[in-house]
Amino acid sequence: MSKRSIYLLGLITLILFPIPTFLGLYWFEDIFPLEILQLKNLSVFKLGIGIQLGIVYAFLALLLMQATVFKKMPSGVESLVKSMNLNLLDCFFLSICAGIGEELLFRSGIQLCVGPIIATLIFVAIHGYLNPFNWKVSLYGLIVLPFIFLISYGYYEFGLWFSIGAHFSYDFVLLAVITKSDD
Repeated sequence: MSKRSIYLLGLITLILFPIPTFLGLYWFEDIFPLEILQLKNLSVFKLGIGIQLGIVYAFLALLLMQATVFKKMPSGVESLVKSMNLNLLDCFFLSICAGIGEELLFRSGIQLCVGPIIATLIFVAIHGYLNPFNWKVSLYGLIVLPFIFLISYGYYEFGLWFSIGAHFSYDFVLLAVITKSDD
């Protein structure tokens, strides 16, 4: 996959994923996009808590993925990430795009319609981690599931930017570690 394609996919996530949320909330709830962004609630404290949660959970997930069962499992995600030849700036850009685009779609949009539990299950399933045909992949889904529950419920307490910070930092740590690992 070329860098151009990688950046295009990142921009699609950042720009197009939030559109259903913006349109739906404007159409049905008369909420303008700037309100959805919760810029008035943006605080370094809440964003920082999210970033810390994402970092801690990413290292916990990496630790859990050292279990023997994961060593024997072919990792399509690891292979894909390594094949992209990402540098840290690429990891940062993709993590920002996913953090903002996906959280606007899921926390500010889908979650408000179906609730945090269903939104979490949809989120993890769409990423391919709840796979009834591959129980080993679903094990990783069970690692990720509590994290997504935390950011889903944290959205109500700390707001959108908490969820964005957590998602961004989790993705960034995983991408950076996978990119820099030698095996």
